[in-house]
Amino acid sequence: MSELVSFIRDGEIGIITVNNPPVNALSPGVPEGIMESIDKAEADGDVRAVVLIGAGKTFIAGADIREFGKITSGEKERGEGLHPLTRKLEGCSKPVVAAIHGTALGGGLEVSMACHYRVAVRAARVGQPEVKLGLIPGAGGTQRLPRLAGVAKAAEMCALGDPITAEEALASGIVDRVFEGNRQTELLDRALVFAGEILEEGGAAPKTRDRDDKLGTEQTNAPVLAAARHVARKKRRGMMAALKAIDSVEAATRLPFDEGIQREAELFKECLFSDQSKALIHAFFGERAVRKIPDIPKDAAAKEIRKAAVVGAGTMGGGITMAFVNAGIPVRLREVSQEALDRGLETIRANYERSIKHGRFTRDFVAQRVRMIEPTLSYAGFAEADIVIEAVFENLALKKKVFSELDKFANRGAILATNTSTLDIDDIASVTSRPEQVIGTHFFSPANLMRLLEIVRGKATSAEVIAGCMALAKRLRKVGVLVGNCHGFVGNRMFGPYVREAQFLVEEGARPADVDQALYEFGMAMGPLATSDLAGIDVGWRVRQEAKHLQPEGARRPLVEDRLYELGRYGQKTGLGWYRYDQNRKRTEDPAVAEIVADLVRQAGIEQREVSREEIVERTIYALVNEGAGILEEGYAPRAVDVDMIYINGYGFPAFRGGPMWYADTVGLQKIYERVLDYEDRHGHWWRPSPLLKQLAEQGKTFAKWDLERGAG
Repeated sequence: MSELVSFIRDGEIGIITVNNPPVNALSPGVPEGIMESIDKAEADGDVRAVVLIGAGKTFIAGADIREFGKITSGEKERGEGLHPLTRKLEGCSKPVVAAIHGTALGGGLEVSMACHYRVAVRAARVGQPEVKLGLIPGAGGTQRLPRLAGVAKAAEMCALGDPITAEEALASGIVDRVFEGNRQTELLDRALVFAGEILEEGGAAPKTRDRDDKLGTEQTNAPVLAAARHVARKKRRGMMAALKAIDSVEAATRLPFDEGIQREAELFKECLFSDQSKALIHAFFGERAVRKIPDIPKDAAAKEIRKAAVVGAGTMGGGITMAFVNAGIPVRLREVSQEALDRGLETIRANYERSIKHGRFTRDFVAQRVRMIEPTLSYAGFAEADIVIEAVFENLALKKKVFSELDKFANRGAILATNTSTLDIDDIASVTSRPEQVIGTHFFSPANLMRLLEIVRGKATSAEVIAGCMALAKRLRKVGVLVGNCHGFVGNRMFGPYVREAQFLVEEGARPADVDQALYEFGMAMGPLATSDLAGIDVGWRVRQEAKHLQPEGARRPLVEDRLYELGRYGQKTGLGWYRYDQNRKRTEDPAVAEIVADLVRQAGIEQREVSREEIVERTIYALVNEGAGILEEGYAPRAVDVDMIYINGYGFPAFRGGPMWYADTVGLQKIYERVLDYEDRHGHWWRPSPLLKQLAEQGKTFAKWDLERGAG
């Protein structure tokens, strides 16, 4: 029997325990071990029922995702997947009870649904999250789930991929009993009692495949499935797997079980070999890859963060403070005036009220977190903080002034972090007596919600400080990505060419709404011009002023945003920017912007023309890729995957396209390089191709292969 699975007997009940830490994934050996255990239970005349349970903290959290890559690469044939196991469980002549604690996700839920009964602790969660990897359930999930939970619930769970609580699972019919407690030993005791009750009741064990009372009719299902598809198109925009999952659930209502299983297999294969699934699996592993820093020793001592201090209670400072206290880290929050401090605290309270209203936090949780914030107008007590984060305006002189003060008041061992989005970390560190303790922590707004934390190392930043900030990102439940110190670092340095080309396209004839809509349809969370309005046109203007010395003489510059700034059109905050905004911040096109554009291009002698959707996407996305290639060549990001994770988690790049560098690989670097050369011929300086892009295109390679060859994949 597999060492990953054990079988023992407790009286007349056999206990199968999966022990494949950390999450009991269905890796090779686990399904075989469960099947061997079922055979043993069948052969033992003294065993009358079986309990299937997971060791440690969870039941079965899903399949081993690495196996999917082996299949798509041709290294391994898929075969029947988990179907031999689900058939074995469902066909067992003795009742099988799945006992769920922690999570039963993906293949884990599918395995449990093939058992005759399911019990769970109250804290457990179950779900079919395969859509988040561009897949549908492939082991009968789309066929058994509607038989247990009904068509509407099954379509929702398979298309959206969000887990549900044990209570919801009980109410919908997925589990048969919910127990108090959370420990595996408590669950096992109660599952054994439950199995004994089943034996006392007698009768045949119910097979999920034979249930049909919740499958509905074609007439009753039509509006249910139409509503599910509408929600899927909205919440899983652009993702083919969401709609394929609903198609497969619909097959359960129209076909006999075995034919439905076959249809599910066909749809699963379509998804598995799609570019979208490969991109989403790349993103899944990418979040784990960026935690590994090539030149930072694994044993580097990460400074423990017990207390924090934040300088500045504005939008960023308030959001950063919330991120810390939400993770259980007390914060001393400093402002220069009582008015500014009160305003910042009121914004924090308002943000928390919205979270309570939307059910994200309870009122008790919020009250506890607010008590962890200590407002102050001085640096008193800053010596107690393990990390101090400066979050003042994006002005180099102001930030250097703050850091010179921090050098006097902060603990000598504290991490001194700046939330700058573009400025030179080394210049900021130069005013301190401890540059090795200085680092950039570029949070993204809203800082309490956005997942990305761009961690910027200076020339002198110590390995211990870097390790401490990477560990902090994980504690804050953020994706921490280490980058080098150049203007804009990785994210904003790339965003510059992206939004620059968007503005050029408007000057050349595209409407702002055309540009934003084309990129929204590509999959971006927002178009670049709408993003400028959200971030604040005044913020972008200040960044450009700080970087004037970096702008080459004679190169074309965008005209419109500077004029919008001069007119006080700062975006959503003023109700006017590239668009007009109502009191609910709903945007509409503004004829005044068209007049501003027309006036500027007439003065500049720019000829306007029709601009296609294809050109909009190419000009902006290929500019992003070319700049990313330059960043990689210069070493400001260690791997292409780091760039991808920054753009997916911080800039709304569609995960189903894998990030800008992965997307470039799917398009083909030769094609992109040729288009960049063409744009250079037409538009000049800004389109000079990155030497790395040129090299990889001429060698027929990809960014992913470049990562692997350098030992960084």
